[in-house]
Amino acid sequence: MEVILKEDIEKLGSRGDVVKVAEGYGRNFLLPRKLAIEANKGNKTVIEQMKASAVRKSATEKAAAEQLAKQFNDVSLEFSRKVGEKDHLFGSVTSSDLADALAKKGFDIDRRKIQLDEPIKQLGEHKVAVRLHRDVTAEITVNVVRDV
Repeated sequence: MEVILKEDIEKLGSRGDVVKVAEGYGRNFLLPRKLAIEANKGNKTVIEQMKASAVRKSATEKAAAEQLAKQFNDVSLEFSRKVGEKDHLFGSVTSSDLADALAKKGFDIDRRKIQLDEPIKQLGEHKVAVRLHRDVTAEITVNVVRDV
């Protein structure tokens, strides 16, 4: 089944792409969630309009993401956690913790955009990447200190 993507879908394609997917995936997932439309003659004329619109939308989103990335240069988050012997943390700092701390500072960032491969389980200063846009990634500083 061929579909035209209305949104960027990781590991599948970008907005406006015509991709071939399995029948069930297209019919049961992409089409009901309005992530794609079926690729037929009528809809293929819509592709050009969607691509032009997508380019404009992507440009504005990228500009906003770059502006937000500049603000992230000054952001530093500090977490205090209980520590056992040999500075071993009881618990960890997860992407959800980072998203909540950013929300308290006025940044509305989805936890899935915070690129933390595994939770932080050590004391000290850590750099964490935040993917704000497909082409824009910012870094925040996370400092984990001993809870007194």
